Amino acid sequence: MRRRNFLALGSAGAAALAAGQKRPHIEMDSCGCSMQAAGRGGPGRGGPGRGGPTNLEGFAALESGLKITGMKVFGVSLTPNSDRPYVFVKLETNQGLIGWGEGTLEGKAGAVMACVNDFKDFLIGSDPMQVEHIWQSMYVHSFYRSGPVMGSAISGIDQALWDIRGKALGMPVYKLLGGPFDTRGVRGYYHVDGAGRDQLVQLRETARQIGLTCVKAGIPGYYEWLERRPKVDRAIKSIQMMREALGPDIDIAIDFHAKTSPSVASVIVKEVEALNLLFIEEPCPPENVEAMAKIARRSTTPIATGERLITHYGCREVIERGVVDILQTDINHVGGLTALWKVAANAHVSGISMAPHACEGPIGGLATIHVDAAMPNFVVQEICGQVTPGTADKIWEEWFGFPAMRMVNGRFPLSEKPGLGFELSEASLAKFPFGGTRPMARVFHDDGSVAEW
Repeated sequence: MRRRNFLALGSAGAAALAAGQKRPHIEMDSCGCSMQAAGRGGPGRGGPGRGGPTNLEGFAALESGLKITGMKVFGVSLTPNSDRPYVFVKLETNQGLIGWGEGTLEGKAGAVMACVNDFKDFLIGSDPMQVEHIWQSMYVHSFYRSGPVMGSAISGIDQALWDIRGKALGMPVYKLLGGPFDTRGVRGYYHVDGAGRDQLVQLRETARQIGLTCVKAGIPGYYEWLERRPKVDRAIKSIQMMREALGPDIDIAIDFHAKTSPSVASVIVKEVEALNLLFIEEPCPPENVEAMAKIARRSTTPIATGERLITHYGCREVIERGVVDILQTDINHVGGLTALWKVAANAHVSGISMAPHACEGPIGGLATIHVDAAMPNFVVQEICGQVTPGTADKIWEEWFGFPAMRMVNGRFPLSEKPGLGFELSEASLAKFPFGGTRPMARVFHDDGSVAEW
C-alpha cells in the first residue's frame, strides 16, 4: 500500500460521513434470540462477506485497501512432551504483508488452535488495519465472554494484526503506541529457581558484568491451608538467603504461584518485609480478590498478580479496588496488544504499575516489549529464561536471526524494523511438529488432596 493512498483515507472518510448513511435494517432470526442484518454484508466493517450491515458502502472509503486473504495456525512443540507447545498465528494479505502472533496457552494448545480457526470468518476479507473493530467483533460477537482459551486465540490474532499494521505504516509497533519512553530498551529479569547460596553469590558477580538488575525466584514446596511452622520457616529462610547472597543492589521478586492461603501468605510476607523485595507475586489464587486484599493490607511489600486474568474487563475489579500494586497480565492470554495496552492505561489511572508476564514462546515476548516501551507505568518485563541461554534461546535465534528475548545490559533492545520487528518462515517451524496437547503439572498433598502449584 502506498503512503499517499493511506493518508488520503481521512478526507475520503470525512466525506462519506458528511454524506450520511442509512442504518441497516435488522431482523430477528427465527428463534428470536439473535439479530441478523438483512441482505448480504460486505468485508471490513460488518464482517467478511456474511451477516454484516448493508448500506455502509460509503464507509469503504475508510478502508486501507489491505484485505486479509489467509490465516494459518501452527502448533510447535520444541519437545514432544511439552505442556506448552507454541500456538502461532499467521495472517496473509492481498498486498503480500504477513503478520505473526502467538496464543500459546499452557495445557490447552489444541483448544486454542481450534478457537483460532473458529475466528476465520471474522477475518478473511477484513481490513487488518481496523484492529480495534476486529477485536471488538471477536469478543462481542462470540456472545460468551472470553476465558483463557478464547482470550489466547484473540491474543494471537490481535498480535498478528498489529504486526501487519506496523509493517503497512513502516513503523515499529511501539512507535505507533507513542513510545519509547526509554531508548535504551525495556528492563527485564531472568529466573533463578533452585539456586543454592554458592550459585547465587556467583550470579551476583555475573549480574554486575552483564548489567542485570533484577531476578525472580519461587518458594519451595506446597502449602496446606493452615501450614506447620517448619515449612513456613523454610520459605522465609529461602528468601532471606537470596537477599544475603545477592546483596542489596539487585531487585528480587518472589513468586508464590498461588500456592499459599491468605493466612500462610500473610505470615511469610510479614517476615520478609525488611528484605526490600521488588514484589511478591500471586500470594493466593488471583480470582479470590478479597483474599488478595487481606494479604495486601498486612504487608508493606508490593503485591503483584494478573498473569491469569483475561481481557481488560477481567482486570476491572482488581484495579478499581486497588488490591495490588503491580499487574502482570500476559499478552498471549489477556487479548493481545490491544487488551494489554488497555490494562496498562486503566492501571495507570489508578496508580498501579505493570510488570507483564511472558513465559511462553518468543513472538508474544517480542510483542510485549513493544507495549512495555510505551507504558508510562512500566516496571519490569518477565521472561522465563535463565541467565545462561538454554536450548529454546538457541532455537529462537535460528528462527529470527537474532537472540530473541535476551537482554543487553539488563534490557531488551528495541528494534527499528516495522511491525513487531521480525520475519519468520513456516519451514523453520516445520522442524518442530506439534506433539499434541499435554497437561500441566498435577501435584497433590500427602493426604491426596489437590495442591496449588
